[in-house]
Amino acid sequence: MEAVTEIVGRGVPLDRSDVDTDQIIPSDWLKRVERTGFGEGLFSEWRERSDFVLNVSRYDGATILVTGPNFGTGSSREHAVWALQDYGFRAVISSRFADIFRNNATKTGLVPVTVDQGVVERIMRAVEDDASTEIVIDVADRRVAVPAIGLDESFALDEHTRHRLVHGLDDIGITEQHALEISTYEHTRPGWLPSTAS
Repeated sequence: MEAVTEIVGRGVPLDRSDVDTDQIIPSDWLKRVERTGFGEGLFSEWRERSDFVLNVSRYDGATILVTGPNFGTGSSREHAVWALQDYGFRAVISSRFADIFRNNATKTGLVPVTVDQGVVERIMRAVEDDASTEIVIDVADRRVAVPAIGLDESFALDEHTRHRLVHGLDDIGITEQHALEISTYEHTRPGWLPSTAS
């Protein structure tokens, strides 16, 4: 996983609440065996409408999704996070995330920024008014800022997750940090016990 200390980019305003994982990436996309290529399926049913926000050219290249509360509800679908990342999003700003979505996101480097709904609405209105509005997400200091409107707020992120993101540690990376202890244990483990080694 790539380390994420700061994200500076433009936002896409998705002014919808209770967006579930089936809306993020419909189930017919789950047949793929690769982890790439899901960006094309992101919000694919909504993208059939020409006025859907991802079809609005002034938001092309934006890397931060600004959305309503209760984002990522529904089934535990890692594909939802993969679709957001494959499309180019590096962070999602909302007042509330489904726990499973949040966990899936942080394990792959997509940053869920949780702030009060009033803050979300200020950011959303700023992005709607001016698509070039710059958003700064400082993961190391747990702050989100929009200099153009004088906004600078802290966001909730537990220390373990902050550490994982800042140091680019997925589950395998965390395990590898204990390689010496694992190796030491393996050498002292009785040979008659079951092993995965060939």
